[in-house]
Amino acid sequence: MKARPAILYSVLRLLMFLVPFGLMMLLPIFQEFYWLAAIFAALIGVSLSVIFLRRPLAAATAGLPARGEGRHRHTPGAADADAETEDAILDDESYDEDDPDLR
Repeated sequence: MKARPAILYSVLRLLMFLVPFGLMMLLPIFQEFYWLAAIFAALIGVSLSVIFLRRPLAAATAGLPARGEGRHRHTPGAADADAETEDAILDDESYDEDDPDLR
């Protein structure tokens, strides 16, 4: 994944929040209720980003599936050892499913 599209998308999203917030803070009512201005600015920012930032989002997330494949490769050691241990416990004749000590 290249960093430039992700940085560009992040900056544009931040601007889509800060510009409406700054404009609302110029109004006297929002100077007293700054938290209301933040909520409205967040809603406006999300709405604008959904409408106008589809291509930058697609560019920023284009390399994520390839990066995820490298991390989630199956390692046979730990999972197979756990499965063998569970099978050995279940195959044991003295194992009782209803035993409350085993839960």
